[in-house]
Amino acid sequence: MSIHESLFERAVNVIPGGVNSPVRAFGSVGGTPLYVKSGKGSKIQSSDGRELTDFCCSWGAMILGHANEEVTEVISEQAALGTSFGINTEKEVVFAEKLCSLVPFMDSVRLVNSGTEAVMTAIRIARGVTGRRRLLKFDGCYHGHSDSVLVSAGSGLLTGGNLTSRGIPRQIASDTFVAPYNDISAVSEIVHEKGHEIAAILVEPVAGNMGLIMPDANYLAKLRHLADCCGALLIFDEVIDGFRFDLSAYASIIGVKPDLITLGKVIGGGMPLAAVGGKDVFMRELAPNGLIYQAGTLSGNPLAVSAGMKVLEILERDNPYPHLAACGDRLSSIINAGAEKKGAQLRCAQYRGVFTLFCSDKSVQNLADARECDTKAFARLFHRMLEQGYYLSPSQFEVGFVSAVHTMAQIESFANAVVDACE
Repeated sequence: MSIHESLFERAVNVIPGGVNSPVRAFGSVGGTPLYVKSGKGSKIQSSDGRELTDFCCSWGAMILGHANEEVTEVISEQAALGTSFGINTEKEVVFAEKLCSLVPFMDSVRLVNSGTEAVMTAIRIARGVTGRRRLLKFDGCYHGHSDSVLVSAGSGLLTGGNLTSRGIPRQIASDTFVAPYNDISAVSEIVHEKGHEIAAILVEPVAGNMGLIMPDANYLAKLRHLADCCGALLIFDEVIDGFRFDLSAYASIIGVKPDLITLGKVIGGGMPLAAVGGKDVFMRELAPNGLIYQAGTLSGNPLAVSAGMKVLEILERDNPYPHLAACGDRLSSIINAGAEKKGAQLRCAQYRGVFTLFCSDKSVQNLADARECDTKAFARLFHRMLEQGYYLSPSQFEVGFVSAVHTMAQIESFANAVVDACE
């Protein structure tokens, strides 16, 4: 029995399913889950002593790679001073000021501990300020595991969605409309019929939870217009997108201003940290100023804030974004050219430093397209890459990440290995 098998056998006795987050169970790709003991730069070391080039990067959080010396140093310094107080610290103020300066349309920000918590708070603000209860989201976009967003498309656009988890009251589904991503006509239909009931339109600007799917031209601007027309708030969930493509939000890149935005992953430097921010007219309704309640003992704790602040400083100082984009472009060009030459059902979707290997013979524009991918072929590809020393996110419907410390040589070796392995 391998070390991984032994650890997983022990884990299933004390942890539901043996994992603390479902995708780690390898349910989509099969086999025994991986266990990691350390990471440095672009590499992780598994519990059985293997060194792997990591393209999961803690689901995008490790934009600077693992165990960046400057980041670990500030974490250690703060740990020696105290890990949590449940009392205000100067670092919270400095960090919030920095975020607001880098995201121009964000007047103020509330720090929280996870993307789920950030989105949950944004939805509560939207309902609180509009006095409405209904939500419009998009099929295939993931916004954490709070009740309102664990809903998928129902039988009709105007009937409300279907619950994707037990333990959620049935009426929650009826409060959430679900439209196909990139289908502006579906959104228009819902807004025309039910716009007066909708508190918020919630979207991942760049979809990353059905694989990487880019928004159609002017799609997000049209969502802005429709939200304005019906009096709903537009919420951009940039837990993945924020600071991933540039030193700001994706909204800043395209020039579309949401009313509220959620951030996470990159801004925490690998620590539990996320944020919800936006226009002051909405944010000031949060307690203690307003009547919309949100709280958290560990919110803005100095360990996480220290790490996040140092990451932002390094990103501003070193500007790795051109390198990330160049690596992403090179990766996709090698894979797509190689797959086309071989006649393989494989397409690499890519934007700057993120990518998805879709086992499909056509481009993927929404969840319906993604569902046509050959998930068994992806599972085989995943394990072939793992055997050759590359770790990918263990699902066809996730994204891969290039970090600032991946080299072009690593990118080219990985891309060529994918081409050699593709069917």
